[in-house]
Amino acid sequence: MTKCKSQSARLQPLLRALTHSISPAFVQNCEDDRRVIKALGSVLAGSDRPLIVTSGTAIAKTVPDQPAKEDNATIGSDVIPRAASEGAGAAVAADGVNVSVVRLPQVHDTARQGLITPAIAMYREKGVCAYLGEGLNRWPAAYVLDVARLYRLAIEKAEPNAKYHAVAEEGVPMRDIAEAIGRRLKLPVKSIAPEESHAFFGWLAIFAGHDMPASSEQTRKKLGWHPTGPGLIADLEHLHVSDS
Repeated sequence: MTKCKSQSARLQPLLRALTHSISPAFVQNCEDDRRVIKALGSVLAGSDRPLIVTSGTAIAKTVPDQPAKEDNATIGSDVIPRAASEGAGAAVAADGVNVSVVRLPQVHDTARQGLITPAIAMYREKGVCAYLGEGLNRWPAAYVLDVARLYRLAIEKAEPNAKYHAVAEEGVPMRDIAEAIGRRLKLPVKSIAPEESHAFFGWLAIFAGHDMPASSEQTRKKLGWHPTGPGLIADLEHLHVSDS
C-alpha cells in the first residue's frame, strides 16, 4: 500500500502536466508539458515506439506574407511558450526516441473552439463581441474529429521527426468569428483599436490581433488526410449556449 501511494505521488506532477487549459497559467502549462515529454522520452529511448508531441501552428509562422508551413523554421519558446513542447521533443529525439509533432490550429466543435472559447466567455461578460481594427487577422481551424483522425494516421505512419499541421481551414478572419458569435449570442459586434486590446481581452490580448494562417498541404500529401467536418463558422453558428 505504501509503495502504491509513493508511485501515485510521483505521478501527480505528470498528471497535472497533461492539463492544457488556455488560461493565465499558459506558460506554466507549457513548462509542465515539456517535463512530461522528457519523462516519456526517458522510457521510450532506444525503442521504435512512436511519441506524438502536440504543438501549435503559430510557431511555424516565420515567413512573411506566407502561412505557417510544416517545414518552416520555428519561433522559440522565449516568444511563444508553446514551442517548449517541440524543443523537448527534439531533445528526446536526439536520444533515440521516435518523435513526430502534430501542430494544432483552433480545434472546434459546437462546445469548444480552442482560444475562441475563452474569448466567448469575455464577450458574454462584456456584452459585446469585439475584434481589432478591421478584423482581417486570421486563425486556422479544424473540426475535432478530423484532428483525431490525423493523430491516428500520424501514429500509424510513425515517421521520425515528421511535422504535421492539423489544419482544415487555412485562416478564418477574426471579424467573421466575432460576427458569427454575435449572431448566436445575440450580442452587438464592434471594432476596437489595437491599444484597447489588453483592456478588453486581458491575457488573451497576446493572441487576439495576430494573423496566424497555416497550411496543411504537406500533411495531406504525407498522410492522405482529407478533413470533411464542418467549418469553424458553421460550428459557431450552432454554438452550444448554456446559462452559466
